[in-house]
Amino acid sequence: MSRAWLALAQFGLLVAFFAAWYVLTKTEVLPPFFFGEPLVVLDRVREWFVTGSIYPHLGITLLETLLAFAIGTLAGLGFGLWLGLSEFAARLLDPYIKGFNAMPRVILAPIFAVWFGLGVLSKVLLGVTLVFFIVFFSVFHGVREVNPVVLDNARMLGASRRQLLRHVYLPSATAWVFASLHSAVGMAFVGAVIGEYLGSAKGVGYLILQAEGVFDINSVFAGVLVLTVFALLLDKLVTVAERRLLRWRPGGAGALQS
Repeated sequence: MSRAWLALAQFGLLVAFFAAWYVLTKTEVLPPFFFGEPLVVLDRVREWFVTGSIYPHLGITLLETLLAFAIGTLAGLGFGLWLGLSEFAARLLDPYIKGFNAMPRVILAPIFAVWFGLGVLSKVLLGVTLVFFIVFFSVFHGVREVNPVVLDNARMLGASRRQLLRHVYLPSATAWVFASLHSAVGMAFVGAVIGEYLGSAKGVGYLILQAEGVFDINSVFAGVLVLTVFALLLDKLVTVAERRLLRWRPGGAGALQS
């Protein structure tokens, strides 16, 4: 299937979804009070952008998301490489890493709010805890899964530890990193929005909370729609970077990342 036909089919699915939503709520098969009305939702989004009322909130949420995404990715990459190359450190820290990863980290949101206040920092740190482990485990396994034959050949050719890191370990880990970044994008948004939802004065999560408080389901869906669109845009940027940096990989990016 060509890209044009694929894009048309994807757009058709979106139209079909909104059409079904419109028909079901218009005929009250789905009560509009609980499920909203698609035309009202779209008009609410248009109103937010035309009046500019959403820009301060969207700017805060995007800042929190981008910071959490960047910091969590860099920290996960660094620790993943370190523990992937250090058997002793990996064994030493293994129970602590698994324990913290098993923790439902959403419960950290109110703790971070108490420690760091209701500003940007507490939301960023929550997002970092969500992004970090996704990237960390991908890098860790990417380093551990390096073909031993390739390593032996590189050592036989006289490659130093730094050369092995640059030409063998990093290329292997990079492929795993980009596979995880598509999930990390969503987690960065989740961290930002949950933090705003539990305590803030700005952000799209704050808008959703305010709308929920007055049972305005259309504004809730409008906020979710805005977040979804920007999460897809950020995911698209990751895909573009993946295609440029992983041109050497046979087959290129997978279908779900295109």
